[in-house]
Parts: sequence; structure tokens; C-alpha cells
Amino acid sequence: MKTSINEAVTVTAMGFRKNLVAYPRRMEFRGSTYDFIDAGLRCLVKSAGKIAEIITMSDGKSDYCLRRDNNDGNWMLVSIAS
Repeated sequence: MKTSINEAVTVTAMGFRKNLVAYPRRMEFRGSTYDFIDAGLRCLVKSAGKIAEIITMSDGKSDYCLRRDNNDGNWMLVSIAS
């Protein structure tokens, strides 16, 4: 089941892939901390001159879709699928 969220989250730890591309390792959302176990899938989306990064992450129980706008660097939790 997929639940749309669209709320800001705080990414508290970052990791790096082999090619030194950064990805979230931990986030805080509604008072809870979520630790991700995988670097996930990444997609860059360009629209109206702006670039957004979409990342799908997993904590082993659920899948989380995160979005980061390159203009302000803030992270949004788009959805959770369990």
C-alpha cells in the first residue's frame, strides 16, 4: 500500500556511492528516525529550468520516495510504500 505524504523531512546522515554521489542514510520524520539500508534508485528531473532529484530508499520494511530540489536543498518525503 502506497501513502502520499509530501512533507518536509530532515536528513541527518549522508552516505556516498562508489562514484562519490551522495545519498541519504538517515532521516527524521514526525518524531521518528529512519535508517536506510540501501542507496536506492535515483532520477533527475528538469522542469522549467529547475532540477529535482528523486530517490527511492528502503529501511528493510518500507520503501520511501524522497525529493530534493537543487535550488534550496531541502528534502521532501513524497510517499511511503509498505
